[in-house]
Amino acid sequence: MIPQNAPLEHPFATAPAPGELIEIAPGILWARFALPFRLDHVNVYFLKDGDGWLIIDTGIDNPETRDAWRAMLAGAMQGEKITGLIITHHHPDHIGLAGWLCETLRIPLLTSRTTFLSTTTYFNSPELLAASAYSDFFISHGMSDEIAALVSVQGHQYMRMLSKPPLTYRRLAAGDRLQVGTRRFNVLSGDGHCPEQLMFYAPEDNILLAADQVIEKISPNISVTAFEPDGNPLGDFIRSLQALIEDIPEDALVLSGHRLPFVGLHQRCRELIAHHGYRCDLIRGEAAVRPVSAAELVPVLFHQTLSPHEMSFAFSEVLAHMNYLAADGELVWQIDAEGHRRLTTP
Repeated sequence: MIPQNAPLEHPFATAPAPGELIEIAPGILWARFALPFRLDHVNVYFLKDGDGWLIIDTGIDNPETRDAWRAMLAGAMQGEKITGLIITHHHPDHIGLAGWLCETLRIPLLTSRTTFLSTTTYFNSPELLAASAYSDFFISHGMSDEIAALVSVQGHQYMRMLSKPPLTYRRLAAGDRLQVGTRRFNVLSGDGHCPEQLMFYAPEDNILLAADQVIEKISPNISVTAFEPDGNPLGDFIRSLQALIEDIPEDALVLSGHRLPFVGLHQRCRELIAHHGYRCDLIRGEAAVRPVSAAELVPVLFHQTLSPHEMSFAFSEVLAHMNYLAADGELVWQIDAEGHRRLTTP
């Protein structure tokens, strides 16, 4: 439960319609592309770059999104030069069409090293997502064999919604200064939702392109992955939010990867921290009664019926909270003779 504070300010209360562009500030345009999920859209931005435009993020690779891009380039962006493509992080709703757009428009890719290498791995080795070690990971945390097999494969179809990535890229990293036309951006990165997720702050305009690190009304998914089973992404996420509070003004205009632009960055960061604190409290309460597995905690934190795609995210997010609580020894892992893991009090 996210605490109810004063409403955030929304300078742009209506999102762009399909194929439409909204001017956020001089030289910054906002578009929106559909997604076939419960979260049914992704925001894409265009930054004026000299005599052209630099794109930020793309949407997934499917026929509908390719058609939407063709319509955008032949419609609202007709005749405009595209100078490059920035990708904020490796999730397919943000990088899915990067390869196709870079090849079609003959433009360079700018992104973090982690994003480039992760996307290349997912595209070239999709069979890794179905490795038995990953289904074993789900089973060790309380899932049945049948559900683990389903989630480990179907729940990751999302990660395959990628066009062939470019073979080269320009690296962007935290601490860089990025000049786009007449506007200078400080390059930031945050962890938790995705490793080395890029954000961009324009100090002269007080505008933060926050990707999925801070979104109004919803929390980005914070997940433990099967290939880093002891990771602490929730700890990383909270530290990243605290850094934003320290480094970026409260009254910055925040442009996120989903939902609406808003003002009230510090309030939103604190709401997100409190939201995850509340979920940790739920787990503390369950673990105080009995040793509890991740599978047993999914319905405690997620009350709705979940598809395999949603179950994979929900399970991994529950585990992120469990690993966070275990990281400082507040709760401890209990492992039985069959390798099944439960969290309990020390």
